[in-house]
Amino acid sequence: MIPKTFKEVIDLGDGRTISIETGKLAKQAHGSVVVQSGKCMLLCTVVSNYKASDVDFLPLTVDYREKFAASGRYPGGFFKREARPSDGEVLTMRLVDRVLRPLFPKDYHAETQVMIQLMSHDDDVMPDAMAGLAASAAIQLSDFPFECAISEVRVGRVDGKFIINPTRAQLEESDLEMVIGASEDSVMMVEGEMGEISEEEMVEAIKFAHEAIKEQVAAQKRLADAFGRKEVREYDQEDEDEALAKKIHDMAYDKVYAIAKAGSAKHERSTAFSEIKEEIKSSFSEEEQEEKGDLIKKYYYKAEKAAVRDLTLNEGLRLDGRKTDEIRPIWCEVDYLPSTHGSAIFTRGETQALATVTLGTSREANQIDMPSYEGEETFYLHYNFPPFSTGEARPIRGTSRREVGHGNLAQRALKRMIPLDCPYTVRVVSEVLESNGSSSMATVCSGTMALMDAGVQLKKPVSGIAMGLITDTESGKYAVLSDILGDEDHLGDMDFKVTGTEDGITACQMDIKVKGLSYEILVKALKQARDGRLH
Repeated sequence: MIPKTFKEVIDLGDGRTISIETGKLAKQAHGSVVVQSGKCMLLCTVVSNYKASDVDFLPLTVDYREKFAASGRYPGGFFKREARPSDGEVLTMRLVDRVLRPLFPKDYHAETQVMIQLMSHDDDVMPDAMAGLAASAAIQLSDFPFECAISEVRVGRVDGKFIINPTRAQLEESDLEMVIGASEDSVMMVEGEMGEISEEEMVEAIKFAHEAIKEQVAAQKRLADAFGRKEVREYDQEDEDEALAKKIHDMAYDKVYAIAKAGSAKHERSTAFSEIKEEIKSSFSEEEQEEKGDLIKKYYYKAEKAAVRDLTLNEGLRLDGRKTDEIRPIWCEVDYLPSTHGSAIFTRGETQALATVTLGTSREANQIDMPSYEGEETFYLHYNFPPFSTGEARPIRGTSRREVGHGNLAQRALKRMIPLDCPYTVRVVSEVLESNGSSSMATVCSGTMALMDAGVQLKKPVSGIAMGLITDTESGKYAVLSDILGDEDHLGDMDFKVTGTEDGITACQMDIKVKGLSYEILVKALKQARDGRLH
């Protein structure tokens, strides 16, 4: 029997289209779609267990793989089978994960898997730009508790004109490359590299991409309606106890506020917060702790978060005593390692990165062999984040996805400042030796100095800073935080890292957690980031 299929087509406005189809492949998955543009085809499947896992977080796995058969090729190497994911595949997984994860309920703990596979490749289509669309479209056909449809697009600019999902050839001429993830109402994620563009130009690119995303979200909704929307599944939601929440808030808020206002160092502050938590916990009987231990912990962290945010919004003070636009003390040293071609230490507060530079010939270029792209990099950066940098001991199991992502951001920040006629292959390695916020930005700063120490004629020096944003929708108050701490990373409504020269932005990574953030606030935040970069 021929299966019944459902299909929606999105017009990109320049003769190209993207189609989303369901009903033909992988019907035992909870949701599946084939997304196609030209000859490029992605299959996305989503499955989520009906029984919750015994964890207090969402065990979501996003897996993106490019099959060599998709481009009529064999995998390289001795074993003719795809093995672990490439860095390019890992970066795509992170881009999709960062937009999907916040849209699941916080108390949804079922094992959930999103699998995206490149089944057919087209040299004129970059498949990673459609991965977010495929993932969201498949989820819309499932019964998952998921807030709203999203999509992701890549935007470039050639001869002053923005292009949605440009070809690789167009990207080589483009002065910016950004991937934007958004819902119909709100921009949620931005990541990209630029050729020293202004803050206003960056916001214009985001607006342009958001309009294209709105069309893709509408197409997903039409497909789900035609296919027949499923009733959202029931799951074991976490209990709420308003009386307990108020009791813990009253016990914790003032004490946390006082410690936060004291402006103590990371470990002292962490110890003091732990003592408050233990004091509150011990005020309950063993039976109450057994029955409501998870709620006690949850409500304490809620009170802690409220106190720290209120301190910043009401008094303009932060956990370490700084004002909102203040940068931590900085010290640097170059030529620290006698045997390397170039080296530099960059320390900002309790974050420290040691960068080394090695110069080589064309034989040392980084070879990229993916089904969707073959080429080489003559400039590349590796980022290492050992557990001792945060005072922890944990197993080391190869390069983590986080290390790949942060290294890629730092590489993109510096890449356009390497002269095109540089005769060397250049490898930068960043060892994070201490971390309390923005280690990837410390990598950019130490990398810049190490490159100059090695004699690489950078067009201009690059610096980077991690920023935060706290907003109160009721009062309209907001605070932009410069050079955020690790503890501040989770408290805010937007985390964004911006790198650039004196003349413009070279790379950015943003995760926006609040709905309806105005572009005016975004521009102000980016301009404050510029002041921090030039510090």
